[in-house]
Amino acid sequence: MRLHPRTQAAKESIFPRMSQLAQRLGAVNLGQGFPSNPPPPFLLEAVRRALGRHDQYAPPAGLPALREALAEEFSVEPEAVVVTSGATEALYVLLQSLAGPGDELVVLEPFFDVYLPDAFLAGAEARLVRLALGEGGFFLDLAALEGALTPRTRVLLLNTPMNPTGLVFKEAELKAIAELARRHDLFLVSDEVYDELYYGERPRRLREFAPERTFTVGSAGKRLEATGYRVGWIVGPKEFMPLLAGMRQWTSFSAPTPLQAGVAEALRVARREGFYEALRESYRKRRDLLAGGLGALGLRVYVPEGTYFLMAELPGWDAFRLVEAARVALIPALAFYREDPPRDIFRFAFCKSEEELSLVLKRLAPVVNSPREAEGGAVSG
Repeated sequence: MRLHPRTQAAKESIFPRMSQLAQRLGAVNLGQGFPSNPPPPFLLEAVRRALGRHDQYAPPAGLPALREALAEEFSVEPEAVVVTSGATEALYVLLQSLAGPGDELVVLEPFFDVYLPDAFLAGAEARLVRLALGEGGFFLDLAALEGALTPRTRVLLLNTPMNPTGLVFKEAELKAIAELARRHDLFLVSDEVYDELYYGERPRRLREFAPERTFTVGSAGKRLEATGYRVGWIVGPKEFMPLLAGMRQWTSFSAPTPLQAGVAEALRVARREGFYEALRESYRKRRDLLAGGLGALGLRVYVPEGTYFLMAELPGWDAFRLVEAARVALIPALAFYREDPPRDIFRFAFCKSEEELSLVLKRLAPVVNSPREAEGGAVSG
């Protein structure tokens, strides 16, 4: 007896493995992207008020109050919103709904790790377009993107602000992508879970340029520092949304109702009280602390335009050796590439306290340029 081969797409990723190893070794965990800070008090208070009042199933499309709050955020009707159990479920439901056997999905590389398994489970083939990497960091080659399209392509999946690179696509790029999708009659899936974490001008949304074919994925966990709440959403053309709500009946049916109610209230408070502006400024300081410190150690750093991740080069190191030698847990670039990842690049999650980031720099200082340490034995994962 054996399990179906599709289970190979669902084997444990490096992210929980690295977190477990960090805990065992007492390492500072800059691998998995969960914040050190607690959620804001106004969210906690809203959830407490919801307990005992919103405790039964919500409709598969989402609690009406949350759909209404999100409709205000995105300037759409509530019927254009479906609430999901986190952005991970949103992406799974979308790919199950938009593509199937014989279809192709175009994904930018490096990519968030769920994209390829989701494509595989939908029976679709993922075609990768690698971002170019230069002295100034990662950038998109639009000609390469168009060159990857074939008559079988049905979906183009983007992530902006982008995990792991921190890249934020500019208005001209979004317009070009929207025009490309119209010319080739493609669906667009825009993973925008870090939509409130950007460090320049507020970026435009892809759906502004192609609303008739764009599905935007979002996450309360990233906006409100509560990744364990698992409240996400899809905003898309309203004629398709009842079918998406029907699809998610067969996954989790509905996200936790009291958490949906708390998030519905908290989204309005966050916008009204300037929470996102304060959050961005806090992350900007932590980004600059980490990037400046790594640069002072002689490392090449690719400073992000958004998200709470940055990429940097640690020549000669392996992630499992590094966590043992420096007691700092990072995610290697190989987790974000299907094959031939760029050498020596790691993703750092700076959604941690300034004290933790300072400790990381202190621990890395004596080992990052130590080839003898780098050639040491590996830690079994």
